[in-house]
Amino acid sequence: MTTLQLRGIRKNFGAVAALTDVDLAVDAGQVVAVVGDNGAGKSTLVKVLSGVHAPDAGAIVFEGREVSIPGPAAAHKLGIATVFQDLALCENLNVIENLFLGQELGPFRLDDVAMEVRSWELLRQLSAKIPAVRLPVAALSGGQRQTVAIARSLLGDPKIIILDEPTAALGVAQTAEVLSLIDRLRENGHGVIMISHNMADVRAVADQVVVLRLGRNNGVFDARSTSSEQLVAAITGAGAVPTEGVRQ
Repeated sequence: MTTLQLRGIRKNFGAVAALTDVDLAVDAGQVVAVVGDNGAGKSTLVKVLSGVHAPDAGAIVFEGREVSIPGPAAAHKLGIATVFQDLALCENLNVIENLFLGQELGPFRLDDVAMEVRSWELLRQLSAKIPAVRLPVAALSGGQRQTVAIARSLLGDPKIIILDEPTAALGVAQTAEVLSLIDRLRENGHGVIMISHNMADVRAVADQVVVLRLGRNNGVFDARSTSSEQLVAAITGAGAVPTEGVRQ
């Protein structure tokens, strides 16, 4: 089932066309990687989907009906969660406090027990390697911090999770840990949009790769049957680009 579909999305900033007639489709239980060079429109696309920017034209279809996303709260309510590259974690707070920051449980006072139980439930969904939920985030590795940010995105039971450069600046072991989390999201039925520059990571975990070039679609590829060289050619415009799988 197609959970999210973009049709002809356009976004201009003055005379600059950031996105022009961009199409994208994500099914439940599918990982779609969006790749492109700097300035290709990836960040703008993320901000359109997360409610930061409103598109100037085009349609966003969610679970079969056309919707608008006027702000981040609307995206969250709709079922779209975004984990930005900076993760937006508070290093002086522990895992529980970060997971529930702004969404604390308890009508009159904080329900620490309920929040701890729910924290472990969220982490177990991801088979996460977090030793203790009362550790400050400052004591965690980069991969574990990404885990906390992804777990926090699950609080609202989203249908689509957007991950902005989830493996940037991570070491080999931490990258493998994050890619395993993405596999777990797919297994749990979430649609995942993964923004990335790393072709090896994309081919390791994505089902489909959407290439953006200069704010336009420049190919849709099967991740497992497409080489990194083909993807780079599409990103740079160095060769002919087959397009498959973009639904109208």
